[in-house]
Amino acid sequence: MKAYKTEFLANRNIFYIASFSVFLLQIISMSITILSIESSCDDTSAAVLQDTTLLSNIVAGQSAHLKYGGVVPELASRAHQQNIIPVVDLALKEANIAPTQLNAIAFTRGPGLLGSLLVGTSFAKGFSIANNIPIIEVNHLQGHILAHFIQEKNLIKEVPKFPFICLLVSGGHTQLMLVNNYFDMETIGQTIDDAAGEAFDKCGKTIGLPYPAGPIIDKLSETGNPLAFQFNKPKIQHLNYSFSGLKTSFLYFVRDQIKQNPHFIEENKNDLCASLQHTIVDILLNKVKKAVKETGVKDFAIAGGVSANSGLRKAAIAFGEKNHINIHIPQAKFTTDNAAMIGITAYFKYLNAEFSDLSTVPIARMPI
Repeated sequence: MKAYKTEFLANRNIFYIASFSVFLLQIISMSITILSIESSCDDTSAAVLQDTTLLSNIVAGQSAHLKYGGVVPELASRAHQQNIIPVVDLALKEANIAPTQLNAIAFTRGPGLLGSLLVGTSFAKGFSIANNIPIIEVNHLQGHILAHFIQEKNLIKEVPKFPFICLLVSGGHTQLMLVNNYFDMETIGQTIDDAAGEAFDKCGKTIGLPYPAGPIIDKLSETGNPLAFQFNKPKIQHLNYSFSGLKTSFLYFVRDQIKQNPHFIEENKNDLCASLQHTIVDILLNKVKKAVKETGVKDFAIAGGVSANSGLRKAAIAFGEKNHINIHIPQAKFTTDNAAMIGITAYFKYLNAEFSDLSTVPIARMPI
């Protein structure tokens, strides 16, 4: 019995070594092609990457939420079920890749809306079984940061050098990250209440702008005076943020002005938007400047939906030029939720042989 057990263990070890050798040969001798799925909120997206090069990136939005002033989770998950197969099919066709050519399928595990995440997770599992390829789970927030490493055909893009500081800013998150490598990311500052993107949307709602208000505020700010009005800025210790006080300040200011002039909002909407945007950007970058000074890091990147804001992008570039800091700003299409950022993260996880299994479940709250 002992001899049989010894022989069994030896054969099992030989199998594992042989399997891992095949895996290494795949990495060395061929490109890695990954299909990725993003379904954390209200955008259904599928992308195909070959190594770090993007072959396709399809995103289907959901207009059903506009009349509700925010994303309705049940509506979002139902729309994902309708969109996911056509989106994946289009992504594969645009990339000219057949399922048999894929090395893995990746999906967003969290954070996000649980029902929406469940649709992407379930699809990835089924696709994995049907095509006999491994699955890779991805943290949505890591995806936003690593989107800076996506390359496109016939384009050479400079990528951040490790370590770098990343301002991850969106409707649900505002964090300062010290990124030491692809998967060593330290949170050195974060909001203690509301996110910057939420501040944009809630303040926009105060002056009658539809959801999402952030892009509209950005557009109206182009012809507004950023110094026309002043709003309270939080005094938070260290590298943390706060935006709840700003929302209250904005609300009370507008309320008081309307008492004196019922037409105040319409007569000053552009200046209101420009002043609000200027204040939020100033709050964000003041902490970045402090982080750069404390760490001595010379590369700085912005990521997340609010990184598409023109005011933030211009201010970041100006900060970099003045302080000799290398600034990395993603293309607008990589700022909002998309599967390309999930695919690039999955590629680096593939190189580390970090695969998931069919027992994996989505997580609504998932730390980076």
